[in-house]
Amino acid sequence: MASGVTVNDEVIRVFNDMKVRKSSSQDDVKKRKKAVLFCLSEDKKKIIVEEGKQILVGDIGDSVDDPYACFVKLLPPNDCRYGLYDATYETKESKKEDLVFIFWAPENAPLKSKMIYASSKDAIKKKFTGIKHEWQVNGLDDIQDRAALAEKLGGNVVVSLEGKPV
Repeated sequence: MASGVTVNDEVIRVFNDMKVRKSSSQDDVKKRKKAVLFCLSEDKKKIIVEEGKQILVGDIGDSVDDPYACFVKLLPPNDCRYGLYDATYETKESKKEDLVFIFWAPENAPLKSKMIYASSKDAIKKKFTGIKHEWQVNGLDDIQDRAALAEKLGGNVVVSLEGKPV
């Protein structure tokens, strides 16, 4: 069931910026988002970029040691969100980068919130063309261990995520 919620243009712009890895200046690379959260606007009519809930590539190694752990900390414990995470990982054969669309719906989020986020998910997913990995997470236990994301990305062939062994 669709909720009638629309996706703000800024959300699409952020997605396109994360998806396209054009060879750009070092400064542009640093401003690229590694991870970002999206939420519903106050009137519950639009999906918007959540203010201050992002990790920039330039922050890694500076103010962010482990981008994955940092991303998990951005998730609100009692409400739903959509997230986009640019996972850097290694398999036995090669290094890879993939965008992962995450639907965060913790057990203790209000039922009304879970319902509107669930029914609005298709609206945002339709705008995120070419996403290979989608992950619905229902609590910190499901997401804290990086092995769970590694499993989504390629199962037992993934040997490291964000430079840390799985």
